[in-house]
Amino acid sequence: MSERIRCVAIDDELLALDIIEKFCQRMGNIELQTFYDPVKGLDAILRDKPDIVFLDIEMDGINGLQIAARLPENTCFVFTTAYLRYALEGFDLDAVDYLHKPFSYNRFQTAFSKALRRIGLHRLQTASQCITVKQGYSNISIPIDDILYIEAVEGYSKIFRASGECIMSRILLKNILALLPQDYFLRIHRSFIVSKLKIRSFNKQEIILDDGFALPIGRQYAAEISNILS
Repeated sequence: MSERIRCVAIDDELLALDIIEKFCQRMGNIELQTFYDPVKGLDAILRDKPDIVFLDIEMDGINGLQIAARLPENTCFVFTTAYLRYALEGFDLDAVDYLHKPFSYNRFQTAFSKALRRIGLHRLQTASQCITVKQGYSNISIPIDDILYIEAVEGYSKIFRASGECIMSRILLKNILALLPQDYFLRIHRSFIVSKLKIRSFNKQEIILDDGFALPIGRQYAAEISNILS
């Protein structure tokens, strides 16, 4: 199951948006939203937190530099503009790359590859992090990439680990979900959270983990899970 790269492109030139859309289709496995209105585009970024953002700079109302300054932390973005004079400011804002219009498909591929490398670094850093929970009177540190799934049991959360250990902590499921990186964990049932990294397959009724263990999907979560994992 390959993960689609979620992208947003903002440009007040429809032709520029059309070119980016065609390049993304040509590359494949990319989910792209395009916005002619920069304010609506920024709203979508803040709401959906895409993996990569393509930003024009000179636009009416709010420019790309202002949008870049308001992006969520670790958002990976590439400037697309006809004006070279903004390049230095763009890199000061930690842009991954700077595509000077008109740009070729090969140049777009290069920028996209740079963005993917940065995304991979951020995800690797996230996966190597830990959460700390209480078990009895002790604080237990659990690597995020060691968590298989978490089950709610009468006011406790049971954390099942790939290493085979199970941690029981007096913390509500919704509170432990808030501690976890949302890119890696998914609530599938009122009683279960699962690591996306450990999912082998799924259907309408259940999720199958890498070790073959099956977890039920709650009816109210089914549509969202299908959209996220399909």
